[in-house]
Order: sequence, then C-alpha cells, then structure tokens
Amino acid sequence: MLGYYSKLSSEVYNMDKYIGLSFGDVEFYSNRLASCKGKILEPGVGTGRILIPLLQKGLKVDGFDVSEEMLKICHHNCEQRGFNPKLFKGEMKAFSLNTNYEAIIVPTGTFLLLHQRADSIKALKNFHNHLSNGGRLILDIFLQTDLSVDKASTRTWECENGDMITLEDKIVEVDYINQYTIAHNRYEKWRNGVLLQTELEQFPLRWYGVEEFRTILEQIGFKNIVISADYNYGQYPNKSNQIITFEANKD
Repeated sequence: MLGYYSKLSSEVYNMDKYIGLSFGDVEFYSNRLASCKGKILEPGVGTGRILIPLLQKGLKVDGFDVSEEMLKICHHNCEQRGFNPKLFKGEMKAFSLNTNYEAIIVPTGTFLLLHQRADSIKALKNFHNHLSNGGRLILDIFLQTDLSVDKASTRTWECENGDMITLEDKIVEVDYINQYTIAHNRYEKWRNGVLLQTELEQFPLRWYGVEEFRTILEQIGFKNIVISADYNYGQYPNKSNQIITFEANKD
C-alpha cells in the first residue's frame, strides 16, 4: 500500500504550510488553550505549524505523527527556535502513554486521514482515555465538496536551491457508502529540467456530517460539545466550505 507524507510530500508541506502561517487556526487554538496549566497532546503534529506557536505561548505540548519525515522536519523547526518538545512516532488509534493530558488537539482536518470508520472510533476512544477528568478534545474536520474522479490538478513549488517540486493530484475512488475518498498524488522534483526524484502517494480522506460527528463524540462519552465554524467559537456552520471545529470535555 502506498504511504503518505513521505520525503517529497513532507518537504512540500513544510514550504506550503510554513511555520508562521495561520488560517485563523493558530490564533483560535492559542486562545482556547490559553488557560491550560497541564500537558497538551497534538496527534498528527506534522511540521509543527500549530505546536510551535503554542510552545511560544509557554504551553506544554507533546506531539506525534505516523510520518518519520514529518517528525524530522518538526524536530528541526523546533530546534531552530530553541524548543525540544517530546515528539514521537505513533498512530492515533494505537498510541499508549502513561500520561493524562489536559487537552488533545487535532487541527486542520488531520483526523480525516483515518478513512476507515473503525480506526476513527478507536482513535476517539484513545483520545478519551488519555484525557484527564475535565480535559478537552479540540478537533477540526471539513466537508468534501468536490468528488470528481480522475480530474487532475497541478501545483508547483520552488525550493531554496532553485529545484522545482510539482504535484499532480486526483481522486481515484469515492466510496459514498463508507464516506471516504482516495486520491493519488504524484510528486516530482526537478533540477534544470532533469527529474531527480518522484513519489506516488495514496491520500485517503473521510467525511462526516456535522451532527453525525457530534453523535459519535456523545456515544464515546464526551460532554459539553461546542461546534464552531471557521474558528469563530460557538458559531454553527452554515456553508459547505467552512472548517468545522468540535470542542468537547471528558467528565
């Protein structure tokens, strides 16, 4: 099976979603977590785009990711700024720690990469188990609004040394019953017209209805669920292209 967030895709992610870039999420998470005195965990930490601003606010944040390449970049980004947080390789559905967290956060729709329903339920139960009593889960999802199969799009990035990385992506499968898509992403790195490296990535994404996801959280045992749209706390979504954030407590 093809993986995701290998070397080229992680390099592109670091350029495209660089430290310091915010979609409103950095400010939102910083504000929502400002009162945290205990530890925070970020599953799917990626390159540290959310983690590092939280560390800069004085918060105590650990992170993990399934991608070793992402973790390498995250370590580097943290070291450049004088931070050395606990970072480790792990899966949302299977990580096991002796630590209880005051908050667990999964920004930017990363949770949707768990496209199999059983895996997503295991992950949410795992989050619940790793929260301290009264602890909070804050998690983003989004709806998929374009389900066109085999419609390719291309993007290009220029590296600091002048190399070019191109990405061609297209959805190759839509499972309407189980609510997920599979896309194939082809990354290529070029130097002076010569292909240096290529990488094919299988990229799954699940989608949920807003009230469906609320019900899942309730069934797992989360309470006091607040739904927000586009990082406006408590503003219920009314458009299909909005980022939807769930905040919920463990009793």
